Amino acid sequence: MSGRRGFGRTASTTRKGSRPGQESSTRPFATTGAIDAASRTVGLSNARTRIVGTRTGFRADVVVGFARAASISRATLGRFGRRISSVLTAPGWFLVVLVPVAFVLGYTVGWTELVVVAWAGLVLLAVAALYLIGGSNLVVDLSLLPSRVVVGDEATGEILVRSPGRSRVLGAVVEVPVGDGLIDLVLPGLGRKDRFTSQFRIPATRRGIIAVGPVRSVRADPLALVRRERIWTAEAELFVHPRTIAIPSLSTGLVRDLEGNPTRDLSTSDMAFHALREYQPGDERRSIHWKSTAKTGVHMVRQFEETRRSHLLIALSLATADFASEEEFEMAVSVVGSLGTRAIRDTRDVTVAVSEKTPEFATRKVFAINQLSTLTRARLLDGLCLVGQAPAALAIGDVAKVTAERVIGISVAFLVCGSTVTSAQLRAASAQFPAGVEVVAVVCDPEHVPGLRKMAGLAVITIGYLEDLKRALAGTVAV
Repeated sequence: MSGRRGFGRTASTTRKGSRPGQESSTRPFATTGAIDAASRTVGLSNARTRIVGTRTGFRADVVVGFARAASISRATLGRFGRRISSVLTAPGWFLVVLVPVAFVLGYTVGWTELVVVAWAGLVLLAVAALYLIGGSNLVVDLSLLPSRVVVGDEATGEILVRSPGRSRVLGAVVEVPVGDGLIDLVLPGLGRKDRFTSQFRIPATRRGIIAVGPVRSVRADPLALVRRERIWTAEAELFVHPRTIAIPSLSTGLVRDLEGNPTRDLSTSDMAFHALREYQPGDERRSIHWKSTAKTGVHMVRQFEETRRSHLLIALSLATADFASEEEFEMAVSVVGSLGTRAIRDTRDVTVAVSEKTPEFATRKVFAINQLSTLTRARLLDGLCLVGQAPAALAIGDVAKVTAERVIGISVAFLVCGSTVTSAQLRAASAQFPAGVEVVAVVCDPEHVPGLRKMAGLAVITIGYLEDLKRALAGTVAV
């Protein structure tokens, strides 16, 4: 009987008042609720689950509350610390560290001098903090006159400061970064709707882009313990173009143009009539001249002189090995600018290509070129402001190879390089272009006598000064 009673207690447990055979639903509902509570946090990775997991209740809420308060305090202290770090200078940080150390050592050891130093440093910090109170409501405009200059010239920067508010603006110091330098301007006190204008000169000694600005006002104490800056304008750019000269037209005597002289190439369909010849298999029927055919009894077709739109290519090597000095490279950039601007002025199709640079950790050489914009003269010269030498840039031979493959319809190719390029390298570079392309190499060598020499399919012009390019092109039969 005892075994049977034990079996009965274990096998079925009925709720009081329920009918026999009806199972209690209390335990199944409690199990389902636990499963639902656990499933709600599956895959959840917010801050609460990282701190207390799936636990709930008063203790879990207390832990989460402390963690939330610590997070808010940490964010507030971080913002306060960043603000303090933005205004404290190096001497200010030194004094901030020195004051508490001097207080502790002075009162602990009884060293009166340290106590005096601590109080003096605290007073200096308090006085310096007074210089950070308040602010200025200004409207500042920065302009460059002009925004593009030639190397060796000067540009003028102008700052216009206005006070749009009703209150008077006290004097301040205004800083204008110009390249690697800095210009300080003292701003006087301004009343309502007063204006202050100041101009400064910007010497353009080197080709490139000079960053001017942003204009910022500076509030600082006399000991330079604190410094508060406020930026008022965006950064402006001054383009320093390479020096260029006027040269003769590049199309005369080079290739047949719509306004120029005919070429020696013949075609069966063009504008300039050349002669009649007998019909050959493959000729188009529309080219047959029927009147001549009726007179001779043999099919005769028209033959025309081929006309082409001149397409100039100007290729510049950026490889450091192709130039003996920086002076040669700057002269080469000026040559490219002079040739390109003349072609744009003549409304010719022109492509200006410079070497692409191989990345430092590349496993192989990158055969690519960078084509500069030739839409206008200003865009071309703006692009030349950015070019610079690089040891990993393509040499003149590789530049000629890539441009011959990628630029279609070249009629004249100018290859611009330095004095270290040999005649064999120039011949190999000119051989990359198809037959019929006039190749002219311009070698920049200040130490060499200017001259012109002809090779097989190549004309080499050596210049010592930029002005030599004009005389060489004017006396070259190819140009």
